[in-house]
Amino acid sequence: MVTPVDNTVNIVADIGGTNLRIGIAEETGETRALTVYQCAQYVGLAEVVSDFIEKESLQGKTINACFAIACPVEQDLITMTNLPWQFSKSEIMETLGLAKLLMINDFTAIAHAIPMLGEGQKVQVGNGEPVHGKPISVCGPGTGLGVGHLVHEKDKWISLSCEGGHVDFAPIDETEIEILKHLLHKYAHVSYEQLLSGMGLEQIYQALATIDGKAETDLAAKDITAKAFDGECSTCRKTVETFCRVLGSFAGNLALTLGSFGGVYIAGGIVPRFIEFFQDSEFRKRFEEKGRLSGFNQNIPTYVITESQPGILGASAYLLQHNKEAL
Repeated sequence: MVTPVDNTVNIVADIGGTNLRIGIAEETGETRALTVYQCAQYVGLAEVVSDFIEKESLQGKTINACFAIACPVEQDLITMTNLPWQFSKSEIMETLGLAKLLMINDFTAIAHAIPMLGEGQKVQVGNGEPVHGKPISVCGPGTGLGVGHLVHEKDKWISLSCEGGHVDFAPIDETEIEILKHLLHKYAHVSYEQLLSGMGLEQIYQALATIDGKAETDLAAKDITAKAFDGECSTCRKTVETFCRVLGSFAGNLALTLGSFGGVYIAGGIVPRFIEFFQDSEFRKRFEEKGRLSGFNQNIPTYVITESQPGILGASAYLLQHNKEAL
């Protein structure tokens, strides 16, 4: 008796404004043949995926795909925020001959990556133990401030997408009140994203420099962090300290809102650059300082995600779970 050959392959991609990472998701959850494309060198998504299919000799196979992308994905027509790509999901599916196409938000992917993370892919900050099956929250300061949640139901994970980074910024101390006043001269609405992002670091620095009467107010985020840690600039140091405190308050708010006893995770490209400083900062103190409800957050663990490809890992987990549900 001849055993039938499984002709199905799962491909996953993490599509950013600069790079597109694509690979083949194995049933084990691992990804092979991971390839990085420079988006600017291609006219659109179909061209990139076609190139990958050809290079990996996937023509003629039944292809299931899951693509994580940093923009709204609810409609058929997808318009990327930081890249001049626009495409129809149904047309992409037909053009590439895909059997299945799941298009998910990048933070949906990151949220689904969390249950897959091993000890070497995350760093705990402070105390607390995760409770199995309880809700998980994630926020990611980067270009913006992404937020996502994950809840467990009937042996599967369900992501709750949102725009939590745009909730009103709530200052805690006198310095933050002054920062808010400074930002209100620029914006009618000041959200947490205005402080917890690359742009946010720059705006905190500009506000503190103005408050301290300093002339230099035009440093890039990478220069602010560099000067903060080499001892060259006390205002830069204060900027990063303030960033960590505000992030602690914000992450603590997520924990209170959802009851995130599965843990609160920090993603994005900023915090992993200075984990040791972050662990020694007042992040965790602020996370727990919630007045009468401080005891609520004290047992909730907080982590920094150090996995370099959480989008790919999460897209794989999302697709494999979806395939299992379809059986």
